[in-house]
Amino acid sequence: MKKKFFGTDGIRGKVGEYPMTAEFVMKLGWAAGRVLAKQGKGKAVIGKDTRISGYMYESALEAGLSAAGIDCLLTGPMPTPGIAYLTRTMNAQLGIVISASHNPYYDNGIKFFSADGTKLSDEIEHAIEAEIENEMQTVESAQLGKARRIRDAAGRYIEYCKGTTSYSMELNDLRIVVDTAHGAAYHIAPSVFGELGAEVIAIGNEPDGVNINEKVGSTYPEALQQSVLQHRADLGIALDGDADRLMMVDHLGEIIDGDELLFIMAIAKKKELGHSDFGVVGTLMSNLGMEVALKREGLGFICADVGDRYVMEALKEHNWTLGGESSGHLICLDQSTTGDGIVAALKVLASIADSNKTLHELKKGMDKYPQKLINVRIKEKLDPFSSAEVTKAVSEAEARLADKGRVLLRASGTEPLIRVMIEGSDAQQVMSEANALAKVVEMAFA
Repeated sequence: MKKKFFGTDGIRGKVGEYPMTAEFVMKLGWAAGRVLAKQGKGKAVIGKDTRISGYMYESALEAGLSAAGIDCLLTGPMPTPGIAYLTRTMNAQLGIVISASHNPYYDNGIKFFSADGTKLSDEIEHAIEAEIENEMQTVESAQLGKARRIRDAAGRYIEYCKGTTSYSMELNDLRIVVDTAHGAAYHIAPSVFGELGAEVIAIGNEPDGVNINEKVGSTYPEALQQSVLQHRADLGIALDGDADRLMMVDHLGEIIDGDELLFIMAIAKKKELGHSDFGVVGTLMSNLGMEVALKREGLGFICADVGDRYVMEALKEHNWTLGGESSGHLICLDQSTTGDGIVAALKVLASIADSNKTLHELKKGMDKYPQKLINVRIKEKLDPFSSAEVTKAVSEAEARLADKGRVLLRASGTEPLIRVMIEGSDAQQVMSEANALAKVVEMAFA
């Protein structure tokens, strides 16, 4: 059954527009609390990124959950994976993140985690949506939920991140630029790498409520590239607004995306295990070069639908631990229950330390195929294949590429965008086909 509110990554939209209104979010908190209360009185951990609207939604969720009889533990700004961790370790029954990830400040969203730090099941999301349709009722006064702030939330998560790597690993010889996108990890990521011994140069770490992701972070790596070159750093680390995505930059200022980072981690895991009896889960957006390089190393590869939910399902099905997307949403199931940019970065740094190679040298094991991604903004979320002109243009592009490339056209699960991706052996043809198809999409839906 199709969901009315939940998308691929929670509920998201423009601040003040339905469903991202204060009234709806309070009702959402109440509905989630009602579902939780059926299992007995519980507690929820609530965190947020640095958007100015986070104050409003935090209060709304607190009110709704309290009305349903659920206690609230408030963390303040906290990465999404940090909430997953704290939900597990504080024996909470629900984790809630107020964030729109890599989106601009005028968007926001609500994500949920279960008691074990994983995304909610479809069954629970349907149950919450069913409760939203009911009239909101408040429990008896004596049964109202209480709220308190977790004063040491940041410190707990910092220690967790450090604990995911070997305590013998030291970063004393590394100068690292860390870009936190003015987001949830602004007070956490620099401390993690600094406490492990690195010389840290922090950028994008002065949030003001409206500058989150603004020309910084994993979706705008140019700032990191410039800073790495300017400071002659060994490498750079870029996170997004809620710190569940990672991009890196080597000492030459070259970007290392999620596919290349997954490959580096997979090779390190193969060396650690001493065998290749495992694989990596990618998505339809993954570069073909990663699949080729993994197979050359004797490692498996599975292509899942786009979205961390589907990557996670494939990992569990095959009992693997490494998966993710080229956008930098990387999952290391041996350490975390969800995508974690800081933990993934530590995995890569461990590979550098163990191999005694630079990040630039490690990425050379994989040759990326020419690939062009263009995001076409549209007025509302629509199926790109609902247009006959677009469908025809896709067929014609596939015919021209033949067996030397592929076309991927999909609607974003979180924004009113249609993603146009062309991949092939000829870089010039890839660019030409992508630009031409993007124009057709724009004409059809703009």
